[in-house]
Amino acid sequence: MTEQDVREVLNGRRAQAARNDGAILDAARTVFLAEPDAPIGAVARAAGVGISALYRRYPSKEALLATLCLDGLRQFVTIAESAREVPDPWEAFVEFLRGIVDADVHSLTVHLAGRFTPTPEHRDLAVRAGALAAEILHRAQQAGVVRNDVEITDLPMIYEQLAAIRLGDATRLRELRRRYLDVHLAGLRTAATSYGAMTGSAPTRAEAGARWNRTT
Repeated sequence: MTEQDVREVLNGRRAQAARNDGAILDAARTVFLAEPDAPIGAVARAAGVGISALYRRYPSKEALLATLCLDGLRQFVTIAESAREVPDPWEAFVEFLRGIVDADVHSLTVHLAGRFTPTPEHRDLAVRAGALAAEILHRAQQAGVVRNDVEITDLPMIYEQLAAIRLGDATRLRELRRRYLDVHLAGLRTAATSYGAMTGSAPTRAEAGARWNRTT
């Protein structure tokens, strides 16, 4: 076998591994959002790969869950960084919220929080995600387009409420979530303060973060 043949074989194996990895992560998201307690073997079956191929990439269910949540955090950061570049503060805020809701990254929070031990990489990405979200919110508030009594910890509660909507196919689901996001956006605008102050207080960071403490 020539050196070129070896390179082609290695490249083929890498491509197959990448395809398997993508299939595993897609299957894991589907399986664990439907049933967080599902065994890891259910992911292998849904992905159409052998259990040994799955374990070569992810030695445990916890490792697979951790990777899913890392992907969600990375996606959140990408969406926020894009929205931050929108010149108009209100449009930036809307694009940010719509991007997060459309990406459905908070379904992972609702279903998987507390099922694995976060790593320093999770924490670093979470800090980055929080800083970007706060920047977008505060810019909109300073521009007078978002009510001042909205706290940064209110936003994840909105994402999670909308993530609970699971009706119809993907197109209908997106439509419904956007419909009810519009209701939230109307309540977040400065004009909505004419109806009075919000009831109660926003979640504290400790309350929101406690969900990620390992419970299993």
